[in-house]
Amino acid sequence: MLPLNYAILRLFLHHDVLDADGVMSALCGDYGRSRQFRRAAIVESLMTAEVNGLLEEASASLDANQQLVVAYRVTESGRAMIGRFIGA
Repeated sequence: MLPLNYAILRLFLHHDVLDADGVMSALCGDYGRSRQFRRAAIVESLMTAEVNGLLEEASASLDANQQLVVAYRVTESGRAMIGRFIGA
């Protein structure tokens, strides 16, 4: 099984746009029992990938609880890097 951060990045090769909740839904089966599998850790991983140029913000909105929800998509250079180092 891949490290969680790698699995998160690899998801973006198969999905156009995801937010933290979408990532959690997609990975819950494999990583749901992991101590790292918390929303805050997922958000941090997504933000780190954005800062490093792998992902870019696709949209931002407020949910019903007035919490910020940011959705991301993979950049072209991010797609190439993820494919090269993590694989599809």
